[in-house]
Amino acid sequence: MTKIKICGIREKAHALAAIDAGVDFIGLVFAPSQRQVTPAEAFEITSVVKKSSDTTEVVGVFVNTPPSKVNKIADFYALDWVQLSGDESWEYCYDINKPIIKAIRINQQPPEEIYAELAAGARILSPHPSPHSPKLTADSSQHFIPLLDSQVEGKYGGTGMTFDWRLAQQIAERFPVIIAGGLAPDNVAQAIEIVAPWGVDVSSGVEVGGIKNVAKIRAFIEAVRKVDENRG
Repeated sequence: MTKIKICGIREKAHALAAIDAGVDFIGLVFAPSQRQVTPAEAFEITSVVKKSSDTTEVVGVFVNTPPSKVNKIADFYALDWVQLSGDESWEYCYDINKPIIKAIRINQQPPEEIYAELAAGARILSPHPSPHSPKLTADSSQHFIPLLDSQVEGKYGGTGMTFDWRLAQQIAERFPVIIAGGLAPDNVAQAIEIVAPWGVDVSSGVEVGGIKNVAKIRAFIEAVRKVDENRG
């Protein structure tokens, strides 16, 4: 079953709607952004997620933040995952205490280049590195999941821009990946059929006027679950 992450949540009502619809991950943006949560919002949302669901996990999104600060915030809010959406190196990731979702920007680079980058990450972060057959899983004790997103100059996410899903499909054959960038209720089924990703991530695609929309959140999750059912 495809994992679903709704990112950029700032209101408790939107978190609850996503949980009710069966979301896997709630994303809170701690980096400077129009979707950045305040401390009060972060506390309220993480609290309601923990109280309302045993399965939905909270992801904190950071951009080029010192590892010590990331770890402090992650501990304070009891985050389940840390998403790194900036220019962080693989060595930087080793200092993060939580499981990692790491954004990889896609800009028509050859698949071999992306394979090499992910293999390097697997070697550095895996408890049992294997340069010949890197394996990323969501079950290892120290792990990460790559998030493939569109590369837009000066942007670190939430662009609403798609990239070549055929390229993502080649990557997904060898690595579990989350795909992001321009996904919405009306195109996420096609993306899953092409890529067969580990997960999908949406932010602007479930917004109206820059604000999360409950109907769109529900429609996005329903679209993912429907295509999963059809794929068997």
